[in-house]
This record gives sequence, C-alpha cells and structure tokens, in this order.
Amino acid sequence: MASSDPQNLISKADNLTTLSFTRWNADWRNATVLYEQAASGFKIAKDYERAKSAYEKASQGQEMLSSPWEAAKNIESAAAMSKELRNWSEVRDLYRRASELYIECGRSQPASDALAKGARALEDSLPEEAIKLYTDACTILEEDGGDQMAFDLYRASASVYIKHDKYTDAASFLLRLGVAADKCNAPNSQTKAYLSAIIVYLYGQDFKQAEKCYNDCSQIDGFLRSDHGRCASKLLGAFKDGDIEEIKRITQSSIISNLDHVIIRLARKLPTGDVNALKADTTKEEEEPLDENDLT
Repeated sequence: MASSDPQNLISKADNLTTLSFTRWNADWRNATVLYEQAASGFKIAKDYERAKSAYEKASQGQEMLSSPWEAAKNIESAAAMSKELRNWSEVRDLYRRASELYIECGRSQPASDALAKGARALEDSLPEEAIKLYTDACTILEEDGGDQMAFDLYRASASVYIKHDKYTDAASFLLRLGVAADKCNAPNSQTKAYLSAIIVYLYGQDFKQAEKCYNDCSQIDGFLRSDHGRCASKLLGAFKDGDIEEIKRITQSSIISNLDHVIIRLARKLPTGDVNALKADTTKEEEEPLDENDLT
C-alpha cells in the first residue's frame, strides 16, 4: 500500500535522480515513471500543488530522455493544476513552455493549442496576457500555413477585447480574420468578418472609422457584391439618415442573425449613440458653403 502513496513515489524518484558515491548516473527512465504515477495520485487526491510539482518533475525527466512530446504533455498537465490553484502567472508560463516543447517536435497545431488553452484560462483574470497568447497562437499557425485553423482564435481575441470595451482592437482582429480568410479562399468567412468589424466600430460609436472600414473593404469586389457588404451599406446609410427604426430592422435581419453570437448581441443594441447628432454632422459637412477665396 505504501508503494502506491504519491509522496513515497516522489521520494523513490528523487532518490533515483540524486547522484551519490553508489549512484554515478541518474536513472531518469524509472524516475520519470514514478513522477508521473505520483502526479496522477496527487491529482486524484486533489492535492493540486504537489500534483503540479510532480508533473513538472516528470516533464524534466522526459526532456532528459529526449522526449519533448511527452515533456510537453506533462507541462500541460502542470498548467491545468495551476489553473485549479488559480495561479494565473504560472498558468501562462507553463502553457508557453508546453508550446515551446511542441515546437521542438515540429508540431505547430498542438503548440498553438497549448497557447489557446492558456489564453482561455486567463480571459477574465489577465485579459491582456490572454490576448498575447491568442496572438502568438495565431502567429504559429500563420507561419506554418495553417491560417484557416486560426479563425476561431481571431474570433476569441475579438471577443476578449469586446468584453473589455476595446472596440478598435476587437475590430482589428476581425479584419485580420478577413485577411486570413482571403488567403484560404473562404469568401463567406471573409465578408462576415468585415461586416462584423463595421458593427463593432458602430457599437463603439466610431462612425467615421466604420465608414472608412467599409470603403476599404469595398475595394474587394467579393465583399461589395456579397450580402454582408450590402447589409453594411444599408446599415451605414441608416446611421447617416438618423433612421433608428431602419437600424433596428436591419439588425434583426437574417444576415446579422448568422454572425457570431457576440457580434449579434452588439448589433441588436444599435444604435448606442445619438444618431440625430450624427445626421446633423453629416448634413453640415455636405452643406458646407464654398469659400470663394479658397482657390485650391
């Protein structure tokens, strides 16, 4: 019974890796097995601190045995224990280490997935760190030609920014999604991303940036001729006219209903600002008198 006690297993493993007059070489192969068994025992007992430590030792053992894949899996398990302990900085660092080990194996997808797991864990507690992890996860896939596998990561990043009222940043990630979708020949995802970015700008009461975004995206013929492009045009027109009823009607359309849930929620709350003031500003710009002394 004592041999299966996790702490006893740790002691045995530590003994196997400690050099002495009678042991000139560390026995990492047998020690690593014991560390992994101890980690599982601690986890079952919900002793997350000692489980984390055991997983870290097991990961070190796998590295000594030139097995970065197994080392990465153990570090991911250690990160999960840190998540249970709500030690968010350790969660970040351990998932980053797991990603690095997967990169050593030449495996971009699990490397990206490890960062994404860390990002999801940090969204509420360390949102800026979550964004960094999501961004790096996207970059790993982009550099390996896996842009399409990054679509959900772009959306997740935008959602974190929206949750923290950073609408310009959220829109930038949606536009980045649009570019990736263009590379992957995924026109529907591309045009949805562009319409979503415009909605985010409008929700953030930045009509000029929403209009600029539309004009830039309209350089792409596929967007201009798409249902998403036409919806964006009508929505911006309704804002210019100060037509609240039309805005509400458009945001209830099936085109909007098929966007991501976080974008639908924003759209259904439009308009958030004073559209009558916007209409007055637009009218003023259009009716600005000609300065006869200005010969430019």
